[in-house]
Amino acid sequence: MAVPKKRTSMSKKRIRKSIWKKKGYLAAIKAFCLAKSVSTGNSKSFSYGKPINVKALALKKLINTKVLKKY
Repeated sequence: MAVPKKRTSMSKKRIRKSIWKKKGYLAAIKAFCLAKSVSTGNSKSFSYGKPINVKALALKKLINTKVLKKY
């Protein structure tokens, strides 16, 4: 296992920590903007389908099978 020879200075530690925090902050902003555009319907970079109503889908299948059996 690799072991560092010298102790990392406080300034380097702070710089690395701030970079790490900034990456998380930018990812959060990007996710929020995407969610906002999807909710308003203005999204151009994210495609999604309509939510499936399981009960309505099952009812349609049931009706279709009954109609086909009658004729």
